[in-house]
Amino acid sequence: MLKKINHYLSLVKFAHTLFALPFAFIGFFLAIRIENKEPNYKLAILVLLCMVFARNTAMAFNRYIDRNIDKDNNRTAGREIPSKTISPTSALIFVILNAVLFITATFFINQLCFFLSPVALLVIMGYSLTKRFTFLCHMVLGIGLALAPIGAYIAVTSYFKLLPLLFSFAVLFWVSGFDVIYALQDIDFDKSHKLKSIPARLGIKNALIVSSIFHFITVCFIVLAGFYQQFGLFYWIGSVIFVSLLLYQHLIISPKDLSRVNVAFFTTNGIASVLFGILVIIGLYI
Repeated sequence: MLKKINHYLSLVKFAHTLFALPFAFIGFFLAIRIENKEPNYKLAILVLLCMVFARNTAMAFNRYIDRNIDKDNNRTAGREIPSKTISPTSALIFVILNAVLFITATFFINQLCFFLSPVALLVIMGYSLTKRFTFLCHMVLGIGLALAPIGAYIAVTSYFKLLPLLFSFAVLFWVSGFDVIYALQDIDFDKSHKLKSIPARLGIKNALIVSSIFHFITVCFIVLAGFYQQFGLFYWIGSVIFVSLLLYQHLIISPKDLSRVNVAFFTTNGIASVLFGILVIIGLYI
């Protein structure tokens, strides 16, 4: 049983939840502090569950839709469905189960979250199809993860506001930028199979330039949010760390050396997200 659970955790790359989760909690605690709401641990658990269920849905659907593509790609042939560790039918059932659980969890949050939940699912699941027809697929992934801070804010307040949207735009361009870097690994495969991506469309050098531009825009939104809300010292310390790690991932990747793509993709971005989230939240209370 434990082995089977590990297979499903691997299917959805559960550890990668770290990317957007800190931003969800930034949105959550921003709403509590700015709107003077009482801390609600039940609501915090529901937001956490929504993040987990939504990401499980998106990742499992991606693996299900891409199962034949993954089978032909040497880098991904060992994934759970191509290697027959998990059957396509089981993966699809897992997708449906998590989608239902996500919608159910939003029902217990508030009416607006519940009504918007199918839209959120369409966005996060739609990413898996976009690389078949647009090289801007990276931005669709970015939009999916960008729902985290604004979604958590709405969970607390039941309405939109500018500040969490600034963080959502930061997430959009941050994720789009590092997904471009990640896609460098499959540039030849994507070209040969007529799949769309910025690296396949523009080449390695230009793709890295686009990724840098996306991350520069990310920095602009983080700085803008800081000045807009007049955050204190901890926010700016977190921002410096986050920006430094963005810069670091671009320094360790070059058109002639892609050997550290995985370090840039997971390790650097995971650390950046967690540290930034912790320091922003601490700053809200100190």
